[in-house]
Amino acid sequence: MTTLVIGVDGGGTKTRVIIADEHGTELASVTGPASAVHPGFASNSADVIASTIVEALAECDHVGTTARVLCAGVAGAGRDQERHALQTALERLELADEVLVVADATLALDDAFGEGPGIVLVAGTGSACFGRSPTETFARCGGWGPICGDEGSGAWIGKRALSVVTASADGREPDTALLGVILTHLQMEAAEALIPWASNATAADFAALATPVLACATAGDLRANSLCALAAEELVLHVRTLARQLFNDERAAIPVALAGGMLNRGSYLRKLVEMRLKSAVPGSQLHSPEVVPARAAVRHALLAMAKA
Repeated sequence: MTTLVIGVDGGGTKTRVIIADEHGTELASVTGPASAVHPGFASNSADVIASTIVEALAECDHVGTTARVLCAGVAGAGRDQERHALQTALERLELADEVLVVADATLALDDAFGEGPGIVLVAGTGSACFGRSPTETFARCGGWGPICGDEGSGAWIGKRALSVVTASADGREPDTALLGVILTHLQMEAAEALIPWASNATAADFAALATPVLACATAGDLRANSLCALAAEELVLHVRTLARQLFNDERAAIPVALAGGMLNRGSYLRKLVEMRLKSAVPGSQLHSPEVVPARAAVRHALLAMAKA
């Protein structure tokens, strides 16, 4: 009988689950809804993870199979209280004989650099930056959530785009194509409709506005361009901060990986970030391969199984 391990990467927009056998061979990979942990709602995250795992098990013809080890790296689980709550919730669901919950930072770093030094900048619905020094010192910055931080993220861009749109509708700012683009995206006829929409919007809803903002910037709208440039500046500041903390000098040779939906290869924001890194962190050496935290979660699960 095949022994299964499960790797999970849970974020603010989506959850990726990889099912693998005892040799690490991938059997299924499925993407589900967001499962980032919010204080007091760990059971909600666990339910999303469980439903995505069930879907992945069905895809590889292992419906009802209990995995040997489940390793989940989930946004928000870097805090001890949320990590313990999520682990307890997942254990109750009996998805695996052993459950490991780790900070998403751990998986991102491990997939990009193994045990070596480097910095990973993540920008999706939220944003955060993680790093490990040549002496294995770990540090992070950002990741304070949609209310206090997440600068440069999709939600951050979306919220600020709404401020631009409402100011433009008032005449406090010059005309911008963002007004029509965002109203069209939200299927609204007037800017006033943004008030009830925004009062009920989630971070993921705001982040969805980043797509038309980036499209507008690419088409040459000056206000959209300035907003995206500011987002890139905020993101690069995260990297420069950790470069100084972990490598003493931003001019030192520093491996840097970019991850998250906002920094997909070829995206407009990624191009701005890469360009700004050249001057703000001149020692940065961009890591080309895609960062796949769920893949690192599978490796963690295999290691735990080998030690058992």
